[in-house]
Amino acid sequence: MRPREDLREQHRHVPPVAHARLRPRPRPRPWPQPPTPDPAPVPAATAAAAAAARPRWTRRQVLAGGGAALGLGLVGVLGWKGAWAEARLGEARAALGDLGLPLPGLHGPGAASASAGIADGAGGGGARTVRATLSAQPVTIDLGGPVVRTWAYGDALPGPLLRGRVGDTLEVAVRNHLPQATTVHWHGMAIPNPMDGVPNLTQQPIAPGAAMTYRFVLPHPGTYWYHPHVGVQLDRGLYGPLIVDDPADPGRYDAEFTVVLDDWLDGTGRTPDQVLQQLAGGMEMDMSGMSMGEAAGMASMRSAALGGDAGDVDYPHYLVNGRVPSAPVTLRARPGQRVRIRLLNAGADTAFRVALGGHRLTVTHSDGYPVRPVTVDSLLIAMGERYDLEVILGDGAFPLVAEAEGKGARGLAVVRTAGGAIPGAAAKPAELRGRLLRLSDLDAAPEAALPRQRLDRVHDMVLQGDMAGYRWTINGRGYDHLRPSDAPALPLSDGERLRLRFVNLSPMFHPMHVHGHTFQVRTAGSASGAGPRKDTVLVRPLETVVCDLAADNPGTWMAHCHNLYHAESGMMALLAYQN
Repeated sequence: MRPREDLREQHRHVPPVAHARLRPRPRPRPWPQPPTPDPAPVPAATAAAAAAARPRWTRRQVLAGGGAALGLGLVGVLGWKGAWAEARLGEARAALGDLGLPLPGLHGPGAASASAGIADGAGGGGARTVRATLSAQPVTIDLGGPVVRTWAYGDALPGPLLRGRVGDTLEVAVRNHLPQATTVHWHGMAIPNPMDGVPNLTQQPIAPGAAMTYRFVLPHPGTYWYHPHVGVQLDRGLYGPLIVDDPADPGRYDAEFTVVLDDWLDGTGRTPDQVLQQLAGGMEMDMSGMSMGEAAGMASMRSAALGGDAGDVDYPHYLVNGRVPSAPVTLRARPGQRVRIRLLNAGADTAFRVALGGHRLTVTHSDGYPVRPVTVDSLLIAMGERYDLEVILGDGAFPLVAEAEGKGARGLAVVRTAGGAIPGAAAKPAELRGRLLRLSDLDAAPEAALPRQRLDRVHDMVLQGDMAGYRWTINGRGYDHLRPSDAPALPLSDGERLRLRFVNLSPMFHPMHVHGHTFQVRTAGSASGAGPRKDTVLVRPLETVVCDLAADNPGTWMAHCHNLYHAESGMMALLAYQN
């Protein structure tokens, strides 16, 4: 279920141009751009009507797995007309009315831009086909004051919530109205290799004006997301949440918030492509126009929690569900309700420290998989990671703060259960400096732990960076987007148990992400040594993180840093099945 956003904000004047500030890098270095061949267009799927049998939605269905049709299907109601749609909206309102909660899918991240439907057993207990359309296009978006020209899926930020149940088939037609080729990667999903969305490796990119339909079965419950895998398109507005419900989940919560964090610079005077070029070289000119204060601000981008350097780009805006802190989104519930917060970091260069004023947070899932619950005051979420949290809400209005770690700024949302003043944009709840979640605090829940099995292979991924040329490598080699077959490929075979050792010899933290699989972190400091199941893990400078992976999804898969600028500057490798 998704919170109602206040969409009645009036457009304000466009503020003066805000420039992203970059850490200085000497010596320019050219870097190849991803190719944009023109593949034959694949016919786009049309939005499907729901099954003729009219479902009657209960509050339990909405709040737990049975509400999957509302989570995605009712998004599509916005594109349907007539009495049928009005009847469906009436039933949903009746189911939620006495809770005082918003309709899922109708407000919040990107709701208005989805076109979706459910067929093949909608309303019943069997597997269904959930269909949606994503239109990647240039658009003007109000961030809550700043108005920016960017690229997005539809006309809202984040993109549409896609939602289904385990075993459903998700069918998404992607229409490319951008001036560049694009793809969609389904982050964290163990899906067939041809659907993974990596250009020139698992597919040819979708040319401007063309379309492609992605179709796969939703294999595991959890909080996931989608974004392009071409160039630095992710650092625009091309991202959205994807939630897979478990029909067996008892749904022991009263409300659900989906919270998407982002660092933002597009449309503020430069583009992500320009930022990448500046990072690769030519920084002397950029530095010459800076004041001493600006240069000092860049030098202060440090964090002990991240092991030192906190990033390469000091963004002008940090967003929560597409809004700046001066005009925050409001997440509504009632006092005493148990709320599930699905938190994901869609940023390109920023880790966020997250806390809810006046509350402690119980971590229940990491990257979609359950963990033994642990209660903390705050948590650090790196780019690409997701955490599910539970909290019992107090009475009032509380700041949900996402502090840009080491960058001296923050994003903000307001959790409201009663009247009271809106927390200010500069809110800094005491919980931000309370107990911070550590990786060693997390153990996989018994049902999520990998079965014991003898190791068949061990691969090291040595992470290094050439600061002078802004070149980032794995095992001494960079990834060439024009020739992915030349990338370092680590072999494995179907059925093996593989150990990956991420060895960070660089001065930067790296959130390392593996496509098509999850792994279990082996944390020496945890009670069992068997840490959480994840697909993205933060590796600090001079740190080694050990992970075990079950090789059960044949193909050639990416493994890369989820700092977008590091990945585009070479920090990608391949895991290649041999059979």
